[in-house]
Amino acid sequence: MQISRRDLIRSTAAVGAVTALGGLGLADAAVAGTGPVARATTRTTTLDKGPAGAGGWRPVVTRAGEGYAVRGGLGAKARGGRARRRKSLLAFAQISDVHIMDCQSPVRSEYGENFSPSAYRPQEILSAHVADAMVRRINAVRRGPATGSKLAFTIQTGDNSDTGQYNELRWNIDVLDGGTLRVDSGDLTRYEGVMDQDPTYYDTVFWHPDGTPDGKADDDARAVYGFPVVDGLLDAARQPFSAAGLQMPWYAVMGNHDGLVQGNFPHTPADNARAIGTAKKVTGGATRTVTADPDRRLLDKAEWVDEHFVTTGTPDGHGFTKENKAKKTAYYYFDRGPKGVVRSVVLDTVAPSGDQGAMDSKQFSWLLRLLDRSKNKLVVLYSHHPLQSFTDENIATMIRQELTSRPQVIAWVNGHTHRNQIWAYPRKKKGKVVGGFWEINTASHIDWPQQARLIEIANNKDGTLSIFTTMIDHEGPTQFNGDLTSPIQLAGLSRLLSANDWQEREEHRRGKRTDRNVELLLPAPAFLWKKKKKKKK
Repeated sequence: MQISRRDLIRSTAAVGAVTALGGLGLADAAVAGTGPVARATTRTTTLDKGPAGAGGWRPVVTRAGEGYAVRGGLGAKARGGRARRRKSLLAFAQISDVHIMDCQSPVRSEYGENFSPSAYRPQEILSAHVADAMVRRINAVRRGPATGSKLAFTIQTGDNSDTGQYNELRWNIDVLDGGTLRVDSGDLTRYEGVMDQDPTYYDTVFWHPDGTPDGKADDDARAVYGFPVVDGLLDAARQPFSAAGLQMPWYAVMGNHDGLVQGNFPHTPADNARAIGTAKKVTGGATRTVTADPDRRLLDKAEWVDEHFVTTGTPDGHGFTKENKAKKTAYYYFDRGPKGVVRSVVLDTVAPSGDQGAMDSKQFSWLLRLLDRSKNKLVVLYSHHPLQSFTDENIATMIRQELTSRPQVIAWVNGHTHRNQIWAYPRKKKGKVVGGFWEINTASHIDWPQQARLIEIANNKDGTLSIFTTMIDHEGPTQFNGDLTSPIQLAGLSRLLSANDWQEREEHRRGKRTDRNVELLLPAPAFLWKKKKKKKK
């Protein structure tokens, strides 16, 4: 699995003066359309990077939509006419790796940007705007495009916040619940971070959207990589805005960035003191003083779970239960679909340290007991990490073997890699493939292509199941018109910035054609299609 260097660690503002519009995918509001892209899934239209211009800068362009590529490999054959018989069992939306972050936090590690991997991205100040734009798209779509079934829920598969701070988690919950929020911390009158114009701490390794301070050189983003000046962006990103909120229940999964500092390091008292303090390390070994904020406090697992009960959305706790709170765990299950036929099992794959996946023996035993009680259910697992991201290969092998041995397990939905990928895990009998499950790994909101995925499960009534997956792009427009007062325009700008992040230009996070809009076939468990024998009188 390819890992980028980043993965290894891990009042209303006036319209700004936007310079260098030509060829940047930035549009003048008087001549370009200002509305969002068509309210549709990528079956209708999809987005891609256009041809490179100065500094390698690429606009975001619209391409023709993609139909469903049919994938076998688990012993089920494609047959004609099944669409007429097909019965929908469940449709839902998956969002992943939203990474809503406090970019001004003293605990962030941008100071290592010019000598080792760090977590800096030019678009990171707009993470909540992207999340809101995706919520709006999911609300607009409403139904699964393959079966027409109403979306039953949305699930976010981890890294919902960026470093497990209280304010980050609240922003995440408030975006999904809906209402007015302000993604700002510390001094609410100014931005205090690596992208500002303070000449004392100005560093060319970071993009400075307000331009270059007197006597300083242009930053690398503008001088080398073709980035524009977007004057007023830092102030605009910090203004209150109204989030739409999901018009359906939503569930949460814990990711490593939700439980660990920058997704890698355990929360310690020293880290917490740094997070709520005033000393922010910057490049060159220097430290700048920023405004302290107690809402930057780091949450342990129990506190993180407990905060999901402070919500206006449904369900209460967003999947987490009183038992989770009491036992300080983050795994649970719930049933949906006709007669609750689909059992959703949420796992906690966060390791004590590091960004890789893990599962302790207690959770593993719980999972096996639950699967044994779920023989007349279709089981879909959800976690943050895919199997390929597990540190311990023996544990990963054990999990895979247990899952492939159970016909009721049909899919595992996850994130973490920030890339669209789908893998087949077959079950074999006497050398013949007779079933298995699909692992569906979905890209992030923080990095290009900023997509989410719709998933639909259908009984084809011929001894097979189909799992349809459809990528969706958020409501942000392909071209930014310079309106810094519009959250949707800011989301579109974020997508454009992510497409041009110089650390990501060699990454292919959209995945292959067969990792996006697909129909995944597999045999249906016997309880769905075998008729029960009538008892003799």
